[in-house]
Amino acid sequence: MWLYLAALVGLYYLLRWYRERQVVSDLRDKYVFITGCDSGFGNLLARQLDLRGLRVLAACLTEKGAEQLRDQTSDRLETVILDVTKTESISAATEWVKERVGDRGLWGLVNNAGIFHPLCCTEWLKIETYVDVLKVNLIGLMEVTLSMLPLVRKAQGRIVNVSSILGRVAFFGGVYCSSKYGVEAFSDVLRRELQHFRVKISIVEPGYFRTGMTDLPWSLGRIKQAWEEVPAHIKEAYGQKFFDAHHNGVKQGLLRCSTNLNLVTDCMEHALISVHPRTRYSAGWDSQFFFIPLSYLPTSLADYILTRSWPKPAQAV
Repeated sequence: MWLYLAALVGLYYLLRWYRERQVVSDLRDKYVFITGCDSGFGNLLARQLDLRGLRVLAACLTEKGAEQLRDQTSDRLETVILDVTKTESISAATEWVKERVGDRGLWGLVNNAGIFHPLCCTEWLKIETYVDVLKVNLIGLMEVTLSMLPLVRKAQGRIVNVSSILGRVAFFGGVYCSSKYGVEAFSDVLRRELQHFRVKISIVEPGYFRTGMTDLPWSLGRIKQAWEEVPAHIKEAYGQKFFDAHHNGVKQGLLRCSTNLNLVTDCMEHALISVHPRTRYSAGWDSQFFFIPLSYLPTSLADYILTRSWPKPAQAV
């Protein structure tokens, strides 16, 4: 009995491996637009796809980032300045893309641009921080997608939305998690609505990786700044010992971030060039073997596992 079951499971994974190895044709004629290419995943993916021969249209927030990327890539890659929080910038970028892709349409749209707030308790953040994160990570992603969608539909292409494992398991970074849960929901609805147009939507859910958003000195500095600006009554509720323990916990967590960004960009690339892309990609060992299994546990058990080592606030009851 168990032998037959093992054989069936092995056959399933063999067939899936074969199916996912099939690559779409004419890659050199396909255009891919990527947001957030100044650094991190977007920058690496732009260079990776350029080496593959695709026609990369890389959106950067700064001219410095765009210039550095052009210096590292072939003449095929083109850059444009894009601020995903501004409608006029998105409209201009869409027109720029339309001029380049022509009647072929846009094969791939990768919504990678994102920001992170200080890695601290939800109560320590100002409402302006909430708004800024949502404007980039969710509203900006939605507006870019809706603006580029006619071009993607024309090519019967792909949309790859970068979420996070914190879009599956929310346990710190309240507004960041909220933005990524929104990305998941938006992507799921869009996938179902666009299936008859042969447009495929994939979600990439990275675990913890060493990027600009998780840079150690920068991140720890932002935590200290947030704590210094917290009202006195909130500081009294949590206490300095809580902050010190939290600060040290974040430091240890950031030190464990993976430096192998290819684990993420390989998922993005597969979603763009595979004949049969996956709906979701869990990128990173922590994502695949800790957070995804954790997401299926009973809530009370998951809460215990995630919070058992947390420090207690000064005024805890």
